[in-house]
Amino acid sequence: MKPTQTHGFISDRDIMIAVTSNIIGITTLIFPRVIAQYTSAGDGWIAILIGGIVACIWSWVIAKIASSFPNQSFITYASYLLTKPMAVIITTLFIIHFILVTAYQVREVTVLAHQYLFDKTPIEVVSLLFLLVVVYGVSGSRAGIFRLIVIFFPTVIVGLLILVVMPLGLFKTENLLPTFQTDFQGHMKASLSTVGTFLGFSMLLFYIELVKEPKNTPKMAVKGVMIAVLFSFLIFLICIGTFGNATTRNLFFPAFDISKTVELPGGFFERSDVILFVIWTIIIFTTTLIFFDLIVLLMMMLFKNAKKMNIILGISPLIFLLSMLPVNYIEITNVGRFLTNSLFIFLLIVTILLGITYKVKGGNQN
Repeated sequence: MKPTQTHGFISDRDIMIAVTSNIIGITTLIFPRVIAQYTSAGDGWIAILIGGIVACIWSWVIAKIASSFPNQSFITYASYLLTKPMAVIITTLFIIHFILVTAYQVREVTVLAHQYLFDKTPIEVVSLLFLLVVVYGVSGSRAGIFRLIVIFFPTVIVGLLILVVMPLGLFKTENLLPTFQTDFQGHMKASLSTVGTFLGFSMLLFYIELVKEPKNTPKMAVKGVMIAVLFSFLIFLICIGTFGNATTRNLFFPAFDISKTVELPGGFFERSDVILFVIWTIIIFTTTLIFFDLIVLLMMMLFKNAKKMNIILGISPLIFLLSMLPVNYIEITNVGRFLTNSLFIFLLIVTILLGITYKVKGGNQN
């Protein structure tokens, strides 16, 4: 594959950073609430550990399969392992899912902005402006998107460290107690929810074709998942230690609400949430950018003669309209739960199908 076909190659490190950024998206904001709903006190760390291990293994399997077909598109190696019609069906279903996820991300960032900053600005305006920025970003080269993610990555890490360190003055260890009070069913539900939160590594199925020499890509992909798991673990403990389990499960964005209660020496640091709002906007922007680009990438696989800008301009109004459909927080939460559960089941089926046929047929270097 020539670099011009994918607008340039990327490195293993770029994949690692992209995986981390794609997992640490809007889900990290609501992640503590989801886990707290199924567990008692601070018991959620067990589910995060179990879910993190499963996510690492799962991402390695996906990366291993994709990297066995260097510089080949998903539909190419899926056609080789399965059949061409099956590959087309799977690709189409991924496109539909990514369209829904992109619309969900646009609406979530609008809710975040409307709730904490632009409370008097119509949500349609915020959604449209955010989507236009995403459209502008995805219109460039694919390698350029990854370079942008790499540039933003230090800011993301610093922001997450601030989120973890700043509330330590309000942290109460008694909020983590008593331990081991959650039943088996609660741990199972929390663990499954944790894995669902980390499914951002599904991008590995499609982007490894951009890596020129993907020999070490599976290892780097696992490292990317581990970084995301680590920060999710810390953010959950900080939320529970600061707010307690009962409060955390009733906050829509518990990870962001921490920034509004930060206490520094000499008093409260007012409007610290504005700084973290900017950082979270960057995080959600990179995640939305990836999902939108995946839509374009997969549609160009199906329609060889389609022009990139035509796809972008054609799909953008649909994404905007879909993002406006939920009317309240409950519907938005239900949409997020549906997208997570559907991707979990679908990705599991695809992984099993590809894994079995890969063991039978092996990789293809040609």
